[in-house]
Amino acid sequence: MKFKIILSGLFIILFSSNIYSQAFVTASNDLIARVLPKQSSYFSTESISSENGKDVFEIESKGNKIVLRGSSGVALASAFYYYLTEYVHCQITWNGTNLKTPEKLPLVKTKVRKNTPYEYRYYLNYCTFNYSMSWWDWPRWEKEIDWMALHGINMPLAITGEEYTWYLLYKEMGFTDNDLKDFFTGPAYFSWFWMGNIDGWGGPLPLSWMKSHFELQKKILARQRSLGMKPVLPAFTGHVPAAFKKKFPNAKLKATNWTNGFADTYILDSEDPMFASIGKKFLQKQTELLGTDHLYSADTFNENEPPSAEPEFLSKLSARIYGGMSAADPKAIWVMQGWLFYSDRKFWKEPQTEALLKAVPNDKMILLDLATEIEPVWKRTEGFYGKPWIWNMLHNFGGNTNLFGRMDVVATAPSEALNNPQSGKMKGIGLTMEGIEQNPVLYELMMANVWQSKPINLDTWLPQFVLNRYGNNNANAVKAWDILRKTVYTVPADKYIRDGAESIIQARPTLDSLSRWAKTTLNYNEYDLLPAWDELLKAAPYCKNSEGYQYDVVDRTRQVMANFALPIQRKIVLAYQKKDLITFKKECDNFIQLINDMDKLLATRKDFMLGPWVADARAWGTNTEEKARYEMNAKDLVTLWGDAKSPLNEYTCRQWSGLMTDFYKPRWQLFFSRMEDDLINKKGLNIEKFNDDISAWEWKWVNQRKDYPTKTVGNPVDIAKQMHQKYRGLIEKYAAITKN
Repeated sequence: MKFKIILSGLFIILFSSNIYSQAFVTASNDLIARVLPKQSSYFSTESISSENGKDVFEIESKGNKIVLRGSSGVALASAFYYYLTEYVHCQITWNGTNLKTPEKLPLVKTKVRKNTPYEYRYYLNYCTFNYSMSWWDWPRWEKEIDWMALHGINMPLAITGEEYTWYLLYKEMGFTDNDLKDFFTGPAYFSWFWMGNIDGWGGPLPLSWMKSHFELQKKILARQRSLGMKPVLPAFTGHVPAAFKKKFPNAKLKATNWTNGFADTYILDSEDPMFASIGKKFLQKQTELLGTDHLYSADTFNENEPPSAEPEFLSKLSARIYGGMSAADPKAIWVMQGWLFYSDRKFWKEPQTEALLKAVPNDKMILLDLATEIEPVWKRTEGFYGKPWIWNMLHNFGGNTNLFGRMDVVATAPSEALNNPQSGKMKGIGLTMEGIEQNPVLYELMMANVWQSKPINLDTWLPQFVLNRYGNNNANAVKAWDILRKTVYTVPADKYIRDGAESIIQARPTLDSLSRWAKTTLNYNEYDLLPAWDELLKAAPYCKNSEGYQYDVVDRTRQVMANFALPIQRKIVLAYQKKDLITFKKECDNFIQLINDMDKLLATRKDFMLGPWVADARAWGTNTEEKARYEMNAKDLVTLWGDAKSPLNEYTCRQWSGLMTDFYKPRWQLFFSRMEDDLINKKGLNIEKFNDDISAWEWKWVNQRKDYPTKTVGNPVDIAKQMHQKYRGLIEKYAAITKN
């Protein structure tokens, strides 16, 4: 009898496993058909077993077929992308895709087998969902999930539509729509609402949005799971509506403030019995609606200090948060963004960090070392005190537009940490950028680590990246990229620079070059970038038909021009100080013309346009009022970030066509007119008055109704050549004047 039961059990396991394998094989076949619809029949796919719980793939040729085998849908997709990049020299990025394949696909002469040393390959930051994804529909999400699978991602953060689950739960608890109208933020600010920083800003949030994005989340999760990904869903950390104190007057609530100009939010004390109850109810409701893979994101005190630094307090707090998860799901694993250990190092010393982490069983928590390429927190926490952890590249803050990155670090540091005896339980690598769709080379490079445990040799990797991107290993293009590697993509070891510089154009007008967020300090000498610009344009006759080349030539030209704004601004200030009206007016004209020319350049690529961002926002509205609210959200996020007095203005500034001439240019024109008035009429330049006036103008701009172009204008390569011809010699002329 026992033997029959064992056989029956084995049959069920094998049968279930076979169904699961067939499901991810089918999902992978569908992905291949989306990527190469005309040649998908050349590929056959099979499932194979993982090794020690980690993914593996194989590639070989049988007859005229390319056979892909993988231990999951992600492994199969990775095998497919490996074939595309290594054998067909293709590439798929956010900013340019090369899928020019020969009519007859090349065969694989020797069988390829790849194992990943990483159990987890994590993707996304809370901020990404707004700085890049605020207005995404299903077709855009479908492309991104394909990109994830092709690049080996198997652990994506999945928080789209979270507000609807909370809405349903709070309604069950007796809250009215009126109680909640000041709780949910507008769509562009969910990330900071979810993290407990702000309530209500950009709202009220229509129920139509909640329902539509809940349906979108179901599609996202279904596709991710079909490929073998394990999405990380949200959990409760204590953030509750302000109406909570009226509904439950005896509840232990603590007001907390993010200190960025927003009102207090309210946190339910973890000692209150309702804390565990709500945490349990939320996960039960979420699981009922969306299922679970037992991975839950919860971040305590995101950019807010706890009320006590006592280790015992922090330990109990951590235990209660996990207790709420485990009460609803005994298999729950807490995935924590380690941002607090980076952003508030003064508070999170060793006793505090250890207390917070050790209160949760080691196998029930995974730490994200969120900005490991900038500062490896694992090195000062003994590898997170025994917890499994993931090495992440943050790289981009705010979705800003600049050339920047630590290429050599990304190529070597993950494998060095993996093989370091002091690194503890390093279980994965990941991407935790605040904004995507920029610097694609950094993301291709980072994910090249997935299938190897040794450092990446950039001397061989970078030329192949160029070949795959442009379909041509042109010597000028390779030389341009070698210069880029040594300039924009290198951060000197003796300098602490967390992210790329902005242009002075994006700063609120000033007499100096200082701005809280629109920083102008480069990690390289701006003139060292010029030869890369020259070489890339020399490659135009051979690479100009490549979509990746077209993006790159605009992006490099944009960066050179953005840098050039600062020398002009300095000449304007100098002429003003010397009361040289003729030079002042000449340089002001040059500065405004530079903005106009940048706008013309950027209009050649949708990657650099305000129009699609605003149009996509308005498209979600079901009536005039909603469309206007979403437009305000879209424009506010990339400019003021808050109200007219927001201290976060320019945090997420973008060099986009439309913003250049409709937002940045009028600000500088008003500033120059005030300066000129002082030079002529000697009334003095009142900076405080100007700042008050310009912030009022900005707030009006954010709230006005306006359409911006959504279609590109001009040939990107031709316009880049025009800008090179116009500005290359001028930049050197200014440099010579500065030296003298």
